[in-house]
Amino acid sequence: MIPTLFSVSYAGLWGQHTLDLKSFMRKAAELGYPAVELMGKRPHLSVLDTDEAELARIRRTAEECGVEVATIAGYTDFTAGRTAAEVPLVEMQVAYVRALARMARALGAKIIRVFTGYTTDPESCWADWDKCVAAVRECAEVAAEHGIIIGVQNHHDVGVGWRSYIEFLDDVAHPNCRAMFDPWSPALQGADLRECALALAPRMVQTTLADYVRLGRFRYVPGLVNYEPMTAMVRAVPLGEGFLDLEGFFAGLKEGGFDGYVAYEMCSPLRGGGSEENLDAAARESLAKIQEK
Repeated sequence: MIPTLFSVSYAGLWGQHTLDLKSFMRKAAELGYPAVELMGKRPHLSVLDTDEAELARIRRTAEECGVEVATIAGYTDFTAGRTAAEVPLVEMQVAYVRALARMARALGAKIIRVFTGYTTDPESCWADWDKCVAAVRECAEVAAEHGIIIGVQNHHDVGVGWRSYIEFLDDVAHPNCRAMFDPWSPALQGADLRECALALAPRMVQTTLADYVRLGRFRYVPGLVNYEPMTAMVRAVPLGEGFLDLEGFFAGLKEGGFDGYVAYEMCSPLRGGGSEENLDAAARESLAKIQEK
């Protein structure tokens, strides 16, 4: 397995310390990561801001640092825009994925990450499903033109349950579409992470890891002089310090034959804050955990 650091960790999106793309790659090399995943939007790898000359400079920096650019992370939501049916949002997003694939090829990357879509309403469940299936299939086709694999990450609502995720990939049924299954969402759903990993490992090109602690939330009910429970919040911690059964997840991956990229991300508020020192410490601890496996 190849440890990989995701640039979203140093993108400043949750108030954390921000690095530009070249500084991030130097950071990843300093921390000991052999590969990186690059965020396919501002402030990192934007299709609007990155011309051929800049791509060449980014690739040269990666080569100088000795890090592989493994994956470009796309940000898609194929169920968006139901109130503006006249706007071709799926076409726009497929065009975005095509542009990312061109950049991936220039950087020597192998994979473009995509998401499915968020749930709209119960009556549209199967329409949302079919829309996402068709869109991901088309993304796989346009990425294949550039020799790039599409990886679907189980993040958005459509197909987020792990058995639904398998069903979704079966429906896409494109040889250039693979799984980028991660344990965060099934862990929150109470799934057995070893069982999930074992089932998905043969389909996978990458997994993305983060770990969390659950923090209970309650609302005071004055008339009852008591509290009623609310959905718990979660807070990111270094790998191995949270509630995710990473031992079981890695056991399932190994048993299933997965030997691809294992990306670590800090993509939400991190215990200890967003200083560069705290981010670096979490990235180092998490790398050590990955290397143990």
